[in-house]
Amino acid sequence: MNLTHIRLLVDNYKECFLFYRDVLGFEVSWGDEHSRYADFTGIGGVKLGLFERQQMMAAIGAEYTHLARNQDKTTLIFKVESVEDTYEKMKDKLEFITKPHEQADWMLKVAHFRDPAGNLIEIYENLY
Repeated sequence: MNLTHIRLLVDNYKECFLFYRDVLGFEVSWGDEHSRYADFTGIGGVKLGLFERQQMMAAIGAEYTHLARNQDKTTLIFKVESVEDTYEKMKDKLEFITKPHEQADWMLKVAHFRDPAGNLIEIYENLY
């Protein structure tokens, strides 16, 4: 697995987007202040992703509640050669939140799980 993104999950997307772009001066590689998702050019090949928390909750099938807003603040994103193969190799070692599935809007196949501390982790492969 290759770490490609650290994704911050936020409730105040536009304010955070403007902070990382305008205050910290990070270069935007995808998205804008209205897109609800953005990537900023990273260091050492790792990008900083910014995602509206409610959208991430919907992607993993979790209800967006006050508790959910306080639980997930980041997601580690790992690119794998095959989500299906990785899922099959790991499914007996950990409990997946989502099975491998396509996120057509993202042009990705993904699956999600948590580490022992409860941190959200996504594995993905590009569909195209």
